[in-house]
Amino acid sequence: MVKNYLVVIITILTLSVFTLVIIQLTGISRNSWTRLLNGHKEGEEFNGNFYSKEGEIYHGEIFHEETKTRDQIVRRMAKTTLQFYETKYNFGSVPEGKVLSHTFRFKNTGQNPLMISKTDVTCGCTVPNYHLEPIAPGSDGEITIEFNTSGKSGIQQKNIAVHANTNPESVNIGIEADVR
Repeated sequence: MVKNYLVVIITILTLSVFTLVIIQLTGISRNSWTRLLNGHKEGEEFNGNFYSKEGEIYHGEIFHEETKTRDQIVRRMAKTTLQFYETKYNFGSVPEGKVLSHTFRFKNTGQNPLMISKTDVTCGCTVPNYHLEPIAPGSDGEITIEFNTSGKSGIQQKNIAVHANTNPESVNIGIEADVR
């Protein structure tokens, strides 16, 4: 009886590892998984736009070379800590078609300069903007989130993962709106 359970557990673990290897080899990214987990179907048209610092618009999933280089620089920086003054903001009831904006303020609570490497968003309708320069220890910084309500209705919740040279490596902030 115990041997049967052991065989089942080893089989499950082997299949899990095999599945993870296949996922890694096929190049399915974290953004793809996030889209699938949020209800988007594979092959479904993605209406998200990604913007470079120069304002170029990219459609679909990208990892811009400049972002990749910045991420590598930030990973080599000494770790620090950051504290947001608020992590959630509710716009309340808003009309469809409006572009909403909210600024999240934070403080570098550590002993080393803080630099944001990138942000991950759950939808292309949500665009974060932040300063590229390092933030000195004890100083404040900010991230402004713009949310385009066009084509949206009902309760909308959007999450933004902020990646920096912090411990932990990312912090989540979010917005919510009831689009009418």
